[in-house]
Amino acid sequence: MRISGGNLKGRKVPDTKLHLRPTTNRAKQGLFNILHHRLDWAQCSALDLFSGTGSITYELASRGCKDVTSVDISSGNCNFIRTNIKQFQLSNIIIVRSDALSFLRSHNVPYDIIIADPPYDYEHYNVIPELVFQKNLLKEGGYLVIEHSKRTSFKDALRYTEQRTYGEVNFSFFQ
Repeated sequence: MRISGGNLKGRKVPDTKLHLRPTTNRAKQGLFNILHHRLDWAQCSALDLFSGTGSITYELASRGCKDVTSVDISSGNCNFIRTNIKQFQLSNIIIVRSDALSFLRSHNVPYDIIIADPPYDYEHYNVIPELVFQKNLLKEGGYLVIEHSKRTSFKDALRYTEQRTYGEVNFSFFQ
């Protein structure tokens, strides 16, 4: 796994023994190519839900987001991310060990971009956009992006705008 853009472009993220499904490099690069034309990274406040290995967190920070909040329920995942942000000398990342839905329910600070990458068998996909919009967690002009398998569809969801597919990886965008 490599960081695909920004000041850490090309840096390798150490292999992990964590049993996770990180976003593929191809899908991640496609997503960030889309977002590059829509966001001003230097002014961007970002939230990475279901952070896992931190792959999305590192991409956001590498591109110059002013702050990135990385949320994962696993202490092992949080420790892995903490180790890597020290290695990459990133100071703009806050790591929160929490269930993603609990975090959304208790949080009230809006973001420019929220990226959620739950397990593909996650039962509460539909709750993510509901909470984000009920709690006004997106700034004006901001984006919610949810990664999911082809078995999940958001086409009828409120504020859904588009879906992009990269092999087995699907990203649904909300605004």
